Amino acid sequence: FTNLRTTFDCNLLKKLRKLILAAGIENIDFKNKYTAIKMHFGEPGNLAFLRPNYAKVVADLVKELGGKPFLTDCNTLYVGGRKNALDHLNSAMENGFSPLSTGCQILIGDGLKGTDETLVPIDGDYVKEAKIGTAVMDADVFISLTHFKGHEQAGMGGALKNIGMGCGSRAGKMEQHNSGKPFVKQKKCIGCRACARICAHGAPQFGADGKATIDTDKCVGCARCLAVCPKDAIQCLYDEAPAILNKKIAEYTKAVVDGRPCFHVSLVVDVSPNCDCHAENDVPIVPDVGMFASFDPVALDQACAGAVLAQTPAPNSALFDEGCDCSSGDYFHAAHPDTDWAVCLEHAEKIGIGTRAYELIKI
Repeated sequence: FTNLRTTFDCNLLKKLRKLILAAGIENIDFKNKYTAIKMHFGEPGNLAFLRPNYAKVVADLVKELGGKPFLTDCNTLYVGGRKNALDHLNSAMENGFSPLSTGCQILIGDGLKGTDETLVPIDGDYVKEAKIGTAVMDADVFISLTHFKGHEQAGMGGALKNIGMGCGSRAGKMEQHNSGKPFVKQKKCIGCRACARICAHGAPQFGADGKATIDTDKCVGCARCLAVCPKDAIQCLYDEAPAILNKKIAEYTKAVVDGRPCFHVSLVVDVSPNCDCHAENDVPIVPDVGMFASFDPVALDQACAGAVLAQTPAPNSALFDEGCDCSSGDYFHAAHPDTDWAVCLEHAEKIGIGTRAYELIKI
């Protein structure tokens, strides 16, 4: 851990480099290894995402160590600025991410339409075969660079959320958010039958008005119909219970990190109550804390959460909204009472990703 205090000869970027070196990143063999740096490029309109300058520190160090880094994220399930690779890259560039600003290229992990995925067997309690963006799984080394914040569905958006949900293809995200079956918004459907042409299982059905419905008995949840619908009429129902969602996130994280060198960095700055997927960001709920790094993403999330909960709530933030109760000291739960962020960490520890116990070494 390092705080955010600087000196004339040591700015935040130098501190980040010093931190990740002290945490042992040099112990990884990067020589000629493709290295995925997973981060969130920010939904256009949101200003809480991590600046590309931070990504450049990580990418430059990977190159110094002989690696071949690239920044990556997977397409979103919801309709927005990052639902396909072209929009996603445009959004990243709008937010300042380019080879010049980051020192490496950007690859969208699950391809043009969010359907380029690798099936990873994990035999979890809830997920038997995770659907992960192929570029993510093709990398030899995996690094997560996380903006630590609140989250309206998971409660907390830390390293596990960045990895598990973020590396899922569109079908993988749908599997985590619900039972894996889409539905059609009838008012938007124009009856073009693009969904029927892409579906290998005959799930789209058409009524007398020509509009589509999805036969959930035939649907396998591949999400390809979501990708091809020209009117965004086919969508996912976000109906999974928060506890189950968090456990699925943990199991998807295991699919990503198992079997290869991994390293994790989290910046606890601009701790917004909601995800960077929003096209806006609210006032941070606590003051900026600092930067953390670890080989263990579970310990990292636990340390970051502890650091946030040790802060004094920020005035004029969502924690002071009418009806928000911070008396328990759990600001994430106070901001989103239906969530329980600890479930994700508990399940991640149970399935062997890491441990919630940690020792905080200050740099």
